[in-house]
Amino acid sequence: MIQPDTVKLLRECDAGVKMGISSIDEVLPYVRSDILKQRLTACKKEHTELKHELGGLLNRYGDDGKNPNPMAKSMSWLKTNMKLVMHESDHTIADLMTDGCNMGVKSLNRYLNQYKAADEVSKDITKRLINQEEKLAVDIRQYL
Repeated sequence: MIQPDTVKLLRECDAGVKMGISSIDEVLPYVRSDILKQRLTACKKEHTELKHELGGLLNRYGDDGKNPNPMAKSMSWLKTNMKLVMHESDHTIADLMTDGCNMGVKSLNRYLNQYKAADEVSKDITKRLINQEEKLAVDIRQYL
């Protein structure tokens, strides 16, 4: 029998990866630096691959996944657009993305601790997503 924690952890990863992809899509049109654009695009590609992997696992468990919290997504969109209207720059984008990565890492670690009975496959995916978020935050520091 599957542990409920496994599905719950996979669902949180699904919501997180969708939020990450959406956030990158929001800022990409404003990026000026080719290097920053490449780093964001590479992260989006990694997130998309993980999203497909998560979708396959969730489908095996008969679950449709989870979308990001509508309030969190709305607040993110509002913050992003307000900051970019006030100061459209790669610095602003790096600042926004770093905040998003840090929030994602914090949430995913919390879920990893909360759903201790989850299987090793779902824990591994969570750790890979955390690593992707941490790597992006480090990769874009030069733009802060």
